[in-house]
Amino acid sequence: MSIKESSTNNENKKTLESSCSEIYAVNLISGRWILSICYHLKHGKLRFFELKDRIHNISERMLTLQLKKMEQEELVAKKVYAEVPIRVEYELTEIGKKLIPVLDQLEIWGKEHKKIKKITDHK
Repeated sequence: MSIKESSTNNENKKTLESSCSEIYAVNLISGRWILSICYHLKHGKLRFFELKDRIHNISERMLTLQLKKMEQEELVAKKVYAEVPIRVEYELTEIGKKLIPVLDQLEIWGKEHKKIKKITDHK
């Protein structure tokens, strides 16, 4: 879903992003699929259908849109090889690779939170 450029919501988002780097960063990687794509690319280059096979339930269209967004934000690089059939690979850019320690910390935090939540849900 796209936010109308002149909407109050969009203005609020821009104001928050400009005043808070954490919010800016979270907005870059937010959404259902971007972190998952980063997670799979942290291990190295992957072709489109390799990514598609590893990310269950993502449609080809959604993967294409998310990769395009990530390219625009310079999180991933796309390399097209002049071969028949055409070969396209995606990999994290240098700035995208700097997300890897953040992903690792999010994984640790997520596991801890799930464990705590599971305990409190059973009370």
